[in-house]
Amino acid sequence: MPVTDEECDMQLLGMLDSPYVRRVAISMDLMGIDFEHRPLSVFGDFEAFAAINPVVKAPTLVTSDGTVLMDSTLILDHLETFVEPERRLVPPTVAERARAQRLVGLALAACEKTVQLVYEFRLRPPERQHTPWIDRVRGQLAAAYSSLEAEIETGETWLFGERVLAADVAVAVAWSFSTFVLPDEAVLRGRPKLARFAERAEALQAFRKAPMA
Repeated sequence: MPVTDEECDMQLLGMLDSPYVRRVAISMDLMGIDFEHRPLSVFGDFEAFAAINPVVKAPTLVTSDGTVLMDSTLILDHLETFVEPERRLVPPTVAERARAQRLVGLALAACEKTVQLVYEFRLRPPERQHTPWIDRVRGQLAAAYSSLEAEIETGETWLFGERVLAADVAVAVAWSFSTFVLPDEAVLRGRPKLARFAERAEALQAFRKAPMA
């Protein structure tokens, strides 16, 4: 993740412990897009964040012309429009693009369900936790990762061949996030292909330059 003392054309706001912010940072690095990362917290830096984006949503991207964008998927869709074809992270064919969108959707759903469990366990008092709701979210999390586990081939290739694309980033970032914040969650066990896939991805330079913690 390029972070220098020089002024960059783009600024990415948000903490890298967010899988959504991290997804954008890694993708921008893979695309070869220079940017300044500003690690503003939506909690601890609320006022500073609000001065740039009143909605205070991470990630936020400030483009070179001052446009403020938010939501990781919308940010990456914007960036895809001006990078060279060989740098784009979305497959070119209709069939591959549909598959990629399905995989990214599963990964983002897994992130969402992980966040819901974290909030339930860490922010809600035990006496107010609702077991049927927790079981439902756990089931959704398990379904997302079961589907992703089935999509991963053994070996050293990525989801669409030899090059890391948007779906690879989303899946690896999601799995690393879930297992980091929910290390004892039973529904995350027994998924060796996902674990190996994320391990390989985390060894790449673009991932190491945007550490989660």
